[in-house]
Amino acid sequence: MPNIAIFNPNQNPYSETFIQAHKKYLKNKVFYYYGRRNIQLEGASPLATPWERRILNLKRRFLKKPGTFVRDAIILKSLKENNIDVVLAEYGTHAHHILSAIKKAGLPMVVHFHGFDASITEVVQKHNNYKEVFQYAVKVIAVSKKMEQMLLDLGCPREKLVYNVYGPQPEFLEVQPKFTKKQFIAIGRFTDKKAPYFTILAFKNAIKKHPDANLIMAGDGQLLNTCKNLVKHYKLETQVDFPGVITPAKYQELLSESLGFVQHSITADNGDMEGTPLAVLEASAAGLPVISTYHAGIPDVIIDGKTGLLCNEHDVDSMAANIISLLDKHNFAKELGRAGKTNIKDNFSIQRHITSLQHVLNTCIFK
Repeated sequence: MPNIAIFNPNQNPYSETFIQAHKKYLKNKVFYYYGRRNIQLEGASPLATPWERRILNLKRRFLKKPGTFVRDAIILKSLKENNIDVVLAEYGTHAHHILSAIKKAGLPMVVHFHGFDASITEVVQKHNNYKEVFQYAVKVIAVSKKMEQMLLDLGCPREKLVYNVYGPQPEFLEVQPKFTKKQFIAIGRFTDKKAPYFTILAFKNAIKKHPDANLIMAGDGQLLNTCKNLVKHYKLETQVDFPGVITPAKYQELLSESLGFVQHSITADNGDMEGTPLAVLEASAAGLPVISTYHAGIPDVIIDGKTGLLCNEHDVDSMAANIISLLDKHNFAKELGRAGKTNIKDNFSIQRHITSLQHVLNTCIFK
């Protein structure tokens, strides 16, 4: 088995469970490098001592090398010491950041895009439309059909592109929803592209007919306080709860007792878009109907009218009607949920995602 180096700008943020799945399930020996300015190898001592860094900085100044010289030399030394065969760069932005070091190492690189890195206009332009990344990468992974087209439009060669949707952790397939409460669950970062305020407005309209329904919105982010204020303004404090960041086990518990999952994803003004939201996959795997929007990779995995109910972005009235339809007909919710669980199990499992990624990495090794 080849040795894989995963490079990620972050170590273990709660919102990146899809990257942690790569680290956990890939069968190869995985070396997990994290950070940007001071890259570290998880579970190991610092890649360079302060003395080694001073020597390299002196050498850089004497040879008039660029600012990346020290970082690249430190990474290159670690890659050689650990006999790395292939690099998996998480996020196109980070692939661009480490590209010079990987080139010097002469290693094949697979670049895994996730969402903002392919959609935010300013980010894409800052990284020169990923021209050098596309040129050097052996394969480029997109997690939605929309992202695949966006990367093609940026100039990624079609033969390098691989469509590979995330998969939920297997524990979510074990959830058996009881549909015991008139409760909806939303989970994720409170950011522009998830538009949590639209979810609140849709729920507000729905409870005009079903005043005993409630909504749980888990997570954290820049729009959390705004959403709390919105709930206070509409006097929904007893019906909308904000528990903060919750564990996967708690999320599974809430899924087991809820009637549906809701998320009103939109394209933000700066172009930011989802990839394929993992929370949507997890909810559908658990057997809950998903109420969401025709956005990014969501319609790739949720079949409108069969495994969930989708509406156009910004269409609060239609989302409210979809929420009401589940409150009116619990058997319909159960029907959608059962079909969703089968769809995820058959087509979007974590095993399928990892097997595909494993195959890509193994076949990219330079002979």
